[in-house]
Amino acid sequence: MQQTWILYPLFVMVVLSIAVGLRMLQLRFRAVAQDGLVPAYFQLNRGGKPPDYMLQAEQHFTNLYETPVLFYTVVILIYVLNMTSLATLLLAWAYVASRLLHAYVHMGQNRLVNRRRVFLSSIVLLTLLWSDVLMNLLGQTTGPNL
Repeated sequence: MQQTWILYPLFVMVVLSIAVGLRMLQLRFRAVAQDGLVPAYFQLNRGGKPPDYMLQAEQHFTNLYETPVLFYTVVILIYVLNMTSLATLLLAWAYVASRLLHAYVHMGQNRLVNRRRVFLSSIVLLTLLWSDVLMNLLGQTTGPNL
């Protein structure tokens, strides 16, 4: 299996983060232009009542810099340690799919039950990915044979 294949899910997560960031910026402009939010609000995120659609996008953008950091870390670890396998690749893509679905749910109708299910599935997938790496590391011999 080609080692670099594990990097493609990582790149998709980066694109997702950039896309959500751009959407957040667009909604901030909309809040100022259409809903009367004063630009000074953004100095300290105080001094006005931002619309819910803007807060929703900001919350999701922040979320993309929480648990996904563990995904970036494990993918880089898999790459550096030359541990790319079908299992790691499938788990990585499944995690990315769950995060894309989470973005769709959170930035869309934002139904809490659906959002929670998708979020928890992403956590399970991330845990399985880390577990696979740990099991592979523990299965390798460590140190010289004496």
